[in-house]
Amino acid sequence: MDKEIKKEERRKRGFTRRDFLQGLATFPVLGAFAWAAGSANRKRRKTTGTSASSTSEEDNKNELNVALVGAGAQGSVLLNSCLLIPGLRFKAVCDIWTGYNLKRAAGMLKKYNQDVNSYEDFGEMLEKEKDLDVVIVATPDFCHARHTIASLEAGINVYCEKEMSNNLEEARKMVLASQRTGKLLQIGHQRRSNPVYRHIYEKLIKETGIIGRITAINGQWNRSFQPDLGWPAKYEIPADKLKKYGFDSMHQFRNWRWFKGLGGGPIVDLGSHQIDIYSWFTGVNPSSVLASGGIDFYDRSTRDWYDTIMSVFEYNADSGILRAFYQTINTNNSQGYFENFMGEYGTITISESANRVGIYREPSSPAWDEWVNKGYVTSPLIPQVTEASEAVLDVRESVPQEKYGIPVNFTDPYHKPHLENFFNAVRGREKLNCPGETGFETAVAVLKVNDAVEKGITLKFNPEEFKV
Repeated sequence: MDKEIKKEERRKRGFTRRDFLQGLATFPVLGAFAWAAGSANRKRRKTTGTSASSTSEEDNKNELNVALVGAGAQGSVLLNSCLLIPGLRFKAVCDIWTGYNLKRAAGMLKKYNQDVNSYEDFGEMLEKEKDLDVVIVATPDFCHARHTIASLEAGINVYCEKEMSNNLEEARKMVLASQRTGKLLQIGHQRRSNPVYRHIYEKLIKETGIIGRITAINGQWNRSFQPDLGWPAKYEIPADKLKKYGFDSMHQFRNWRWFKGLGGGPIVDLGSHQIDIYSWFTGVNPSSVLASGGIDFYDRSTRDWYDTIMSVFEYNADSGILRAFYQTINTNNSQGYFENFMGEYGTITISESANRVGIYREPSSPAWDEWVNKGYVTSPLIPQVTEASEAVLDVRESVPQEKYGIPVNFTDPYHKPHLENFFNAVRGREKLNCPGETGFETAVAVLKVNDAVEKGITLKFNPEEFKV
């Protein structure tokens, strides 16, 4: 009888477990996975709302007041990570999907003893919340500049998801607002704070130059076919409200990444993360890009942006010219996502997916014993000997590379270190790993790929383009 009463109470509130699961099923795969993956940790933290590991008493005594703007799939991923970080107090959540996203996020925070004020209108939130230290912006790309600039001008530090904007002029204004107000702006290229990426950059690229001169880069993010995102029918946003916030329909609201003027398509949604690493590891921005792409598979009436893109960048590095290939395919997930840096002495394969990381030594390379002894790389993995491997190689074939690993085991949610870097910078302990100026440079490089596809020619970058 008690179960039936509780079920009826949930029905009257208008938001049932079935509704939650139906909405969750429409999340992008990555967002849904991250939300589910954090559930076990959240249960362990339920009484305190903070992580037991690396908890700082000082941080807990001097909490940062935080607001989340945009509580959809990506906002939920960031919220999960924040709940693992001590010293944060959520004061407000803002989302225009009040019946679903807003209610779900506020309900989640309440479970961790964080009662927040809920807002549909961002301007109202800024007007009423006078003690915010941080705003986390996870709204669609075309809203980033408006939400970020207003927050900075209100004296609030901002963590803004990438792409910082789908319009370079607005991205530039974001950086200028940060410089003018003296408030921090971190862009969500989270690999720049990932311990695996930082170890490889600091120890293997900068300090040792273990693979020698980088001669080529190859990267990709391939995804399986995914149907368009749907929504629970009972929570459909009225057409006039959607129009007010820049959307033509509920379909466009749920699938904004595929529409021009709202998002930038897969090259922005996915490629930004990896093309950002190209510039970081090589130390230079690209000098040109050639790209081919199109809506080759999906229904053209449901989207504007390309489902397949293959691009080639050229970089004029200090050591010489190198070329970098990047592709994103949205119909097949073959080999997933990774970045592959190839040099005269070896190869670095890296990915947020930990099982894709490997350091490969060319047979002609100087010995790496020194770097093994220093703990920069692990001892080489001995390949299994088979009849096939003992066969005589074709004269045109190279001897296989020897594989090494790195002594870094990263198991936290992907975004947690980048958020921690931001919060530590707000407290004056660290410098930002991806300030607005860096995010702007990546936006310049990435957004030109779509232009190159449209124009069908090689596009040159003027070095001045990367300056704010």
